[in-house]
Amino acid sequence: MNRIGVLTSGGDAPGMNAAVRAIVRKAIHYGIEIYGVHRGFMGLINSDFVKLDISSVGDIIHRGGTTLLTARCDEFKTEEGQRKALKNLEAFGIEGIIVIGGDGSLRGANALSKLGIPTIGIPATIDNDIAFTDNCIGFDTAANTVVDALNKVRDTATSHERTFIIEVMGRRAGHLALYTGLASGAETILVPEIPFDLNAVCDKIEKGYIRGKLHSIIVVAEGAANSMEVGKVIQEKTGLETRVIILGHLQRGGNPSAYDRILASRFGGKAVDLIIQNTKDKMLGLINGELVITDIEKVLSATKPLDMELYQLSDVLSF
Repeated sequence: MNRIGVLTSGGDAPGMNAAVRAIVRKAIHYGIEIYGVHRGFMGLINSDFVKLDISSVGDIIHRGGTTLLTARCDEFKTEEGQRKALKNLEAFGIEGIIVIGGDGSLRGANALSKLGIPTIGIPATIDNDIAFTDNCIGFDTAANTVVDALNKVRDTATSHERTFIIEVMGRRAGHLALYTGLASGAETILVPEIPFDLNAVCDKIEKGYIRGKLHSIIVVAEGAANSMEVGKVIQEKTGLETRVIILGHLQRGGNPSAYDRILASRFGGKAVDLIIQNTKDKMLGLINGELVITDIEKVLSATKPLDMELYQLSDVLSF
């Protein structure tokens, strides 16, 4: 294999740039030409390729977001769009693609593989909801960003004796809510995977205030409930002053943590090793500290379970 490509797709995640850097430099180490694709699968359709060299990825290991840019692309979901992408790859002589992103990105990699293009997927999403890997690129950084925000909220919550509802990302999975809620000592964590009773939440808050607690922090994954409605119900039922904060996209930003930089570098370097062997339709993962390789179709057919032991621990500790 003489020429490969790399793209980032879907929601950006801190550490994507570190993965791109590792891919580019490992490819050059092997004497392989490496092309970046701008704006994900849209770039494949629009033939938006740029040749990368060592200096192209200089000074990006510490930067959040993605220098290759990212975008959603409904056209690529069609057979016509995929054929157009394949034609452009062939025109540039690109023989394999490394795709960095979440669930949708892996589906795109799977589609390219079915067209005969060797593909390797690298999981990168702050939701950490990809199966067959303990961690995805960006999750550690996002968790630390949320915990830092929760620390600041706790200061003002105590000063004003208020209840705060903090909404974090996670439309279909509550991994970010669970980890950050446990790490910050939240009184309640609401996640999409587990049904909840707001009456029980209110009862827990009231009992805490009776014992002398000055505040309560409720972490809500965006897919678990409407945080504004949760705040309204809690204030009405408890009579306690309640505020809602939606952290939004700031969770995706910021410099990647040391952990995410190292994880991304490991994934990126290994991805090049695999792609030059004409490996097709595989995703890299990290399980118990070791790199593992799994069929993308197997990954896409599985759901990553919530860590129930951690969830139960958070409930026990949050009196």
